[in-house]
Amino acid sequence: MKTFLIDPDKCTGCRDCEMVCSLYHEKVLNPARSRITVIRDPLNGIELPAVCMQCEDPVCVLVCPVNAIYVDENGAKVIDYSKCMGCRTCVITCPLGGALIDPVTGKTIKCDLCGGDPMCVKFCSTHAIEWVDVSVANQRIKRATLERYLEALRKGKG
Repeated sequence: MKTFLIDPDKCTGCRDCEMVCSLYHEKVLNPARSRITVIRDPLNGIELPAVCMQCEDPVCVLVCPVNAIYVDENGAKVIDYSKCMGCRTCVITCPLGGALIDPVTGKTIKCDLCGGDPMCVKFCSTHAIEWVDVSVANQRIKRATLERYLEALRKGKG
């Protein structure tokens, strides 16, 4: 199983991920129609790509009143647009901001993994977005947590 691994320290805010996503899915360069969005916090200098994390037990699937979200052959949780009525229940309940509203159709859009080969990953020049095995992601997260803990200990002793 794979998951997205997002490193905000590597994100420059170029928004290439948004552009390639909208081009791939909608055939237009329009970040508002992208299934990934870069959240900006200019006060703290943070750029954070937000995308559907393809949760193991996704709330969006459970709350959809018309069962428009299903698991495809690649394991992606995707939307059947012939069923989606644009009620936004999935958008409201997603704790990670992975579901968005297409301003043209009024329906929910979310990452479908581009058929198993996410374009945002391919075109992220800084590698802020990665598509990795869960075991790799867990190992990196544990290592980063340990490093932050050790740094906090060093600062406390200084």
